[in-house]
Amino acid sequence: MAAPARDPDVEGFLALLAATRAPRTVDAYRRDLLDLAAHVERPLKAVTTEEIERYLAELRAEGRSPATIARRTAAARSFYRHLVLLGARSDNPAAAVALPRKARRLPRTLSPSEAERLIDAAAGTTPRSLRDRALVELLYGAGLRVGEAVGLGKTDVDLEQRLVRATGKGSKERIVPLGRPAADALRRYLSRGRPHLDRRHRPELFLNAQGGGLTRAGIFLVLRRLAAKAGLEPERVHPHLLRHSFATHLLEGGADLRSVQEMLGHASLATTQIYTHVTTDRLRRAYRQAHPRA
Repeated sequence: MAAPARDPDVEGFLALLAATRAPRTVDAYRRDLLDLAAHVERPLKAVTTEEIERYLAELRAEGRSPATIARRTAAARSFYRHLVLLGARSDNPAAAVALPRKARRLPRTLSPSEAERLIDAAAGTTPRSLRDRALVELLYGAGLRVGEAVGLGKTDVDLEQRLVRATGKGSKERIVPLGRPAADALRRYLSRGRPHLDRRHRPELFLNAQGGGLTRAGIFLVLRRLAAKAGLEPERVHPHLLRHSFATHLLEGGADLRSVQEMLGHASLATTQIYTHVTTDRLRRAYRQAHPRA
């Protein structure tokens, strides 16, 4: 199947999307829309509901997962909603297409003892060890997304008030409190570690060994190295696992759902509620293992 020609309607939609969504999201929408265009073999502006349904049926026949089909349907809906708002179409042909049911997957988490082991694995006095300890304390202690950690500047952390200002999705800022261990680790890093890494006078909080800003890939590598040292499965440990653990452990400790929502930066409380299912699942396991009549 020949690659579709460049579609100005798609490019205009993606340019607008890039102003509010992450680059990876924009790339995913581009791939999904180009795949739809390749199947219908004509400009997307003129596509009908029947053509979209045939396309999705082909994806199911190819064995594509419900998650992939749902994402491609969502991309088409957003694109045609954009055309309707512009007045380029009077209807959204993807609006009536049914989304496949996705199996609800509970987020995996570390146990509190595993989180402690991961943090303890970063013990040391070298600049990189001090950085790694501060990084893992912050990811677990404030529930930051990896992009938020990468984007932190030196001035985004208030060690006296023990607060961190994170810039999340849609450039929304939020303030998250820090525990004393995280604040102490950051203070040590800023006084005894970061000055040795800061060869280029960079504004980022976390720096790599060459003096540049620590990247997303760099953070993944740091966590995998610490996980191996802590006796955990390296491929299982990633920044979002610490964010999941942060939220779950807060709820298990008695935090209210609204407060956890604010700390995570979720726009909808429904997104945060998945963590209540995690804690309920743990309660069920504990009950089955401990109660004589379970």
